Amino acid sequence: MLRLAFPLVSHFPRRKPAAVRPRPPPARRYASSDASAFSTPPSPLLPQLPPASAYVHLPFCRKRCHYCDFPIVALGSSSAPSHGGGEAAEDPRIVDYVRLLLREVTSTRPVSDDGVPLETVFFGGGTPSLVPPRLVATVLDALRARFGLSACPEVSIEMDPGTFDAAKLRELVGVGVNRVSLGVQAFQEDLLRACGRAHGVKEVHEAVAIVTACEGLQNWSMDLISSLPNQTQEMWEESLRCTVDARPTHVSVYDLQIEQGTKFGQMYSPGVFPLPSDTESANFYKIASKRLSEAGYNHYEISSYCKPGYECKHNLTYWQNRPFYAFGLGSASYINGVRYSRPRRTKEYAEWVQKLEDGTWSHESRSSDMKDMALDVVMLSLRTAWGLDLQSFSKSFGKSLALSLCNTFKPFVESGLVIAMDMDRRALPHIDFELDLQNEDDFGSRVAFIRLSDPDGFLLSNELISLAFGIISP
Repeated sequence: MLRLAFPLVSHFPRRKPAAVRPRPPPARRYASSDASAFSTPPSPLLPQLPPASAYVHLPFCRKRCHYCDFPIVALGSSSAPSHGGGEAAEDPRIVDYVRLLLREVTSTRPVSDDGVPLETVFFGGGTPSLVPPRLVATVLDALRARFGLSACPEVSIEMDPGTFDAAKLRELVGVGVNRVSLGVQAFQEDLLRACGRAHGVKEVHEAVAIVTACEGLQNWSMDLISSLPNQTQEMWEESLRCTVDARPTHVSVYDLQIEQGTKFGQMYSPGVFPLPSDTESANFYKIASKRLSEAGYNHYEISSYCKPGYECKHNLTYWQNRPFYAFGLGSASYINGVRYSRPRRTKEYAEWVQKLEDGTWSHESRSSDMKDMALDVVMLSLRTAWGLDLQSFSKSFGKSLALSLCNTFKPFVESGLVIAMDMDRRALPHIDFELDLQNEDDFGSRVAFIRLSDPDGFLLSNELISLAFGIISP
């Protein structure tokens, strides 16, 4: 539920430069300055490429967690875990929604006539594991018929403990799911209860056992949340130990964000007890970076860690600023450089789908803004271990803007919060960075990339990116 979930936002926050202070970045790393250890290189800034990814929002949950502000449909007690294809799997609210979702898919015109197939599909929510496998299969079939699927697509689904058994997981794998994102969040009963989670620690261990024993499923991720109310360092260390012992191929670590309109938003103020202080939250982040890196996980994005070769291909679509389709309640697509959202309420979403079918709504009528595109590129790139490709950025948005950004980051390169790298992604001394800035005509001869250091630079990513926003859109 605290997933980065870029398809659930229509735009990114544009903020003026703020005072620099350590705080884990929100979700909504990597112990070396050399990004060459990662198997997936960054893509060029080409948002005009046809989308090869699709996000599908399945909004159903048993209950709303206290921190959640996503568009969901709480099913209540009627959403007891189904075993196989029982009657509980046939909730009419789920069936009706999937029918509406299929109408949107079939009414969406592919961006390209070249038949570019989808390489990744991500079922997010909500709790998609509440949806019967046969309905997940109908969505995949619709996507295949409309856009095509590559020979070996990455098909991910979010699953919560207590919402599936071994039979249901086997069915999902049988219809094409090959990556699971397990929403554990914590390994302490008190913390799970305080968050309003519908599962307990017993269900967590049962879910981990089911996932690890499932034949044909080698790729799975575990979600954790830090900075929860009354969470101690000992609790956090325990959750990290349990995670490492479970041996997922991917781990997502999210810092709790207090959102207005949520139960936590009514109960707590950020940084005020029982929530941890900024210093304590920063310490949680540093501990996670250290423990997971020691366990062999690459810190490839602010909130994301993976075993070598197991980066989430779908999420890399977001971080590398590539276009993607999105379908379902509240989701947002990124097409031809433009982000656009669907309504967050079911009734309005149904009306929106009707307009799409009638041909009275089209993303093609929207226009992109180069400033917004530059802001997105900077924010997304600096969230990753690969960082910002200065050559590509200069070609897309002008050398003078790239030079201004580098001048803004100059003191942070000297302090080590920002790392300058050459074409081979080797870290450069700050003197080389300064020499590169002195001659505008020669700019870029030494420095090819800049990235944030792990963990200290990542901890200050909000503030450093905000400084960049002030340069791009003063």
